[in-house]
Amino acid sequence: MTQHENETLSNVNQSSSHSGIRYWGKVELIEEGETYRINRLEIKAKHSMKAQIHYHRSEHWVVVSGVAKVTCGNEEILLNRNESTYVPPATLHKVENPGFIELVILEVQNGEYLGEDDTERPLDLTLV
Repeated sequence: MTQHENETLSNVNQSSSHSGIRYWGKVELIEEGETYRINRLEIKAKHSMKAQIHYHRSEHWVVVSGVAKVTCGNEEILLNRNESTYVPPATLHKVENPGFIELVILEVQNGEYLGEDDTERPLDLTLV
């Protein structure tokens, strides 16, 4: 491993504003580049993230374990282990864990801008 790769890996594993405990579970930053970020999301049983929208990035979600109830725009789907979905930019979305076991999702964010200030959680907009 080169010195640069070693430093990059070290930086990813250090605590980040993208990693940590949330009311719904936790998020762990796996890898980050200039135009992408890969996270591991753990969502507690019977918990959900608040609806949100991003204008400058898309997201791909792959369910690793559990069942995900995903609302993306006006569509609602259930995803089981080894199933995935795509969230386009500028689309209101949320994910819930309707089950009794922890939901684990790998999330790949991709876009020209990944800043947290591009995340809106509109209270006046509703899903489905």
